[in-house]
Formats: sequence, C-alpha cells, structure tokens
Amino acid sequence: MALKSIEVQDRKFNISYEIVNPSQKKDIVILHGWGSNKEIMKQAFGNLLQDFRHIYIDMPGFGKSSNDYVLTTKDYSLIIKKFLEALNTNVIAIAGHSFGGKVATLINPDNLILLSTAGILEKKSASVKTKIFFAKTFNKLGLRKLTKSFRSDDVKQMSHEMYETFKNVVDEDFCYIFSSFEKNAMIFWGKADTATTLPSGEKIHKLIKNSSFTAYEGDHYFFLKHAKDICEKIENGLK
Repeated sequence: MALKSIEVQDRKFNISYEIVNPSQKKDIVILHGWGSNKEIMKQAFGNLLQDFRHIYIDMPGFGKSSNDYVLTTKDYSLIIKKFLEALNTNVIAIAGHSFGGKVATLINPDNLILLSTAGILEKKSASVKTKIFFAKTFNKLGLRKLTKSFRSDDVKQMSHEMYETFKNVVDEDFCYIFSSFEKNAMIFWGKADTATTLPSGEKIHKLIKNSSFTAYEGDHYFFLKHAKDICEKIENGLK
C-alpha cells in the first residue's frame, strides 16, 4: 500500500492505493463502490489480468483515504484523474463497481468496465419513502439526532462531510451521461442484485451504443465469484 498527496481545486487529498504487477506497461484502474474500498476489488481481480498493471484506489472518504470535504461524483472523477496524472499512468481501461462505475464513466476512458454500476433511478419502496419523509421533516425542525435514526445502516456512522456527499450522489440520473459515452464499454451484472437491479443494467446497455452486456448469477457483489470469466471477457473485449 502507498499514499499519495494531491491537490484539486485548492483541496488536498491523501490517496491510498496499491499497484499489482508493477512491471507491466498497460494500466487498468479498478474503482470500488460506495461504502467499500480497494481491498475487495483486489480480492476479486488481483490474481488475474496478469498482462496489465492494476491500480487499486481508495477513493476519498473510504478505506485509508481520508476526506474533509463535501464532494460530488464529478469531484471524485476530477480527483481520480489528477491522481492518475500524478502517477504518470498509461491507462487503457477503468473498471468501476456501483458508485465507482459512475466515477469511471465521467473519466471517459477508452475502455469502460461497469460492474453493477449505479446511475439509473429506481423506484423506492414505501418504507424507504416513509423514512425519507420523516428524516427531512425532523431535519427541517432542527432535530438532527432524530434524523440520524432514519438513516440506512451503511450511512449511520458517516462523518458530516461524507453524509452530505452521500446525499449528493445517491439519486443521480446518469442516463444522459451513459448515452453520451461513445467509446468501448463492457457491462457486467448480478442477476439477483437488489441494490442496482438487472433492468438498470439492461437500460445502461441500451444507452451506451458501443457496449456488451453479461449477467451472472449473484447479487451486488457477483464479481467475487465470477472474476475469472469477467477478466477473460475484458481481455478479449479491449479496444
């Protein structure tokens, strides 16, 4: 593991990262999803794609990369771009899981690899809508402690900055951004994914003209069980 400091728009970030196959000349960047970190992505792909240098990154606020700012998805893409420039990389592909897929898409790589990515608005259940209603009501009344009780489990322990960042990115509609992507894309999905459902993956496939789509048995983390087949398709599908 290594740590690199960069500055983006007068904000400083210490980025934790790890490189696998350091002697290789072509880079594949692999970005994690919300609430995750580089370790789970390395667990899936670290022993595969031997002809490429892997760059695993903890995005700001996750893993061992700290964050003191309220950010947007666009901010994350600018931060990762600046980080990759600072490393003097030769990036031929960027893979992103869930939230990381949105960041990867904004970076606009020659080869985009999406793993159950976010970015398609899905209908919320009645219970979720109720929680949102009460959370907003209590927040307007200044009852912030009660507001926290309506947060989902994965956000209850967030700092103020990361919670505000979460609110910025959680309900983004990326349809226009996906439809504007004109390079090569490979899309992989879990058939039983409930976080980003299969119809969302199929919709992204329709929106990105130059894309392939493969669905596997499994949930939001389907790639942990199907990494070998995914990597074979990546190797054969790079442009």
